[in-house]
Amino acid sequence: MSFNPVPSNSAAAPVILTGLVEIAGRYDALLCDVWGVLHDGRSARPAAVDALQQFRRERGPVILLSNAPRPIEDVEDQLTKLGVPADCYDRIVTSGVLARQELERRAAGSELRIVHIGPERDRGIFAGLPVACVEARRAEVVLCTGLFDDDAETPDDYRGLLSDLQRWGLTLLCANPDMVVQRGGRLVYCAGALARLYDELGGSSVYFGKPYAPIYEAAMSLARALARRDDLRVLVVGDGLETDIRGANAAGIDAVFIADGIHGKDVRDLTTPAVAALCAQADVFAEGAMRALVWSEARG
Repeated sequence: MSFNPVPSNSAAAPVILTGLVEIAGRYDALLCDVWGVLHDGRSARPAAVDALQQFRRERGPVILLSNAPRPIEDVEDQLTKLGVPADCYDRIVTSGVLARQELERRAAGSELRIVHIGPERDRGIFAGLPVACVEARRAEVVLCTGLFDDDAETPDDYRGLLSDLQRWGLTLLCANPDMVVQRGGRLVYCAGALARLYDELGGSSVYFGKPYAPIYEAAMSLARALARRDDLRVLVVGDGLETDIRGANAAGIDAVFIADGIHGKDVRDLTTPAVAALCAQADVFAEGAMRALVWSEARG
């Protein structure tokens, strides 16, 4: 699947913000990334929670936009366990929901035989559907939700398996396009890294979630329904240049880049030239950048 968005305003340079309040007045709704912005995989980021709560009170709806390969209820449970309160967002849209819809479409009228690559905890994505996990020679499609053990494994550990699946001519459905995600103080590989390797090996992958258009269309539809108006000014906040920011650019939505996420090691000094250079390398554009999501410097 090709994806070549044009930056929304490549002639301007990103503004370094000390708080979301500095630009919040320009927007009526917020689409916010989850992992790397709202939490780090271990615990919630209180200042980010406060920023979303403030935006909801003063401006409008907040939609969490996640590449989690899970149903919404599973993400809600995870957020609760991490200490993210439900009053900082209105709705959640996940890549897992979109991938499940595709599985449901393929399973219409008969049982769908799949190879599932990913941990047991991700199987909620096809719970209740006529889906059976089988060996490769009997499968119709591959569903990739992540690595079996992302604490210890890398994509290279899957090269043999993916080569075998490619020889069987199976399409790989990638339920999480992220390459890596931040967990505590380290980065771990995601399903997107396996899908990219599968493509390199000659296989065919279909990606769900950010940066692809359907997840933004779903989020925008929700935001309009919640705000009860169509002419919304919307802002995307995220830490992934290749997912959050690229997707926002393609959808024609303004974006704020959160530097202290998966690109934290690449942004030692948070300055306009540094962020502009990093964005230029990825061929994306952000309206502004912040070290971490906060409402204001005083509150953060």
